[in-house]
Amino acid sequence: MDIYKVWDIGELIKGNPYVGRGIIIGKSDDGKKAVFAYFIMGRSENSRNRVFVLEEQVLYTKPFDESKVKDPSLIIYRAVRETGNKVIVTNGDQTDTVFDGINNGESFFEALKKREFEPDAPNLTPRISGMLTFEKGSFTYDMSILKSIDKDGSGCARYAFSYPGTAGLGHFIHTYVTDGNPIPTFQGEPERIYIPSDPDAFTYDIWEALDEDNKISLYVRYTDLSSGEKEERLINKNN
Repeated sequence: MDIYKVWDIGELIKGNPYVGRGIIIGKSDDGKKAVFAYFIMGRSENSRNRVFVLEEQVLYTKPFDESKVKDPSLIIYRAVRETGNKVIVTNGDQTDTVFDGINNGESFFEALKKREFEPDAPNLTPRISGMLTFEKGSFTYDMSILKSIDKDGSGCARYAFSYPGTAGLGHFIHTYVTDGNPIPTFQGEPERIYIPSDPDAFTYDIWEALDEDNKISLYVRYTDLSSGEKEERLINKNN
């Protein structure tokens, strides 16, 4: 087994009906850009009734049809926010917890100690989070998953990962292994993913690999490490 294998995103998710919500962070293979992607999937009508909306560099999940919203508590949130030299991306309202924590002098991981997995028994969906920190023409990134210690939700297991930006390499963390009842949650370390230099190619590869019935929205951002210029791609299944 090659523990250092770097996967193409399609190799990992194509044919898998439900990996849930996913975060990918890494560095383009030309070494010039910091990259992250966030996608959401859904099985229920309530979950599928969503779009990504980008407003002033904040990425929101919002209802596609307001009249069909049943429970907004776990599906409507700010997914991406920036503060100082940091960009935060998460699968829930812990984006705001990290944002506030950073602004109060806490670290990424300290801020997340205030939170735990989602209260959606029997699935007990993990909270996945990432943060890019830019400094001196380069960047590092942190990732976290908060998940139930057992099927009863009796306690929270907290996993933290920190990485240097490495050309061509990214890490992928997602909420679920695949579909099920209850849905099996992500296991192990974030998966090693190849990050191409072309944002269109990367966006296409992710979107095409996601299950056609369950995919909802995808956001991809490439940030030039020299100039700070951003290239963004956003796809909503609900147009």
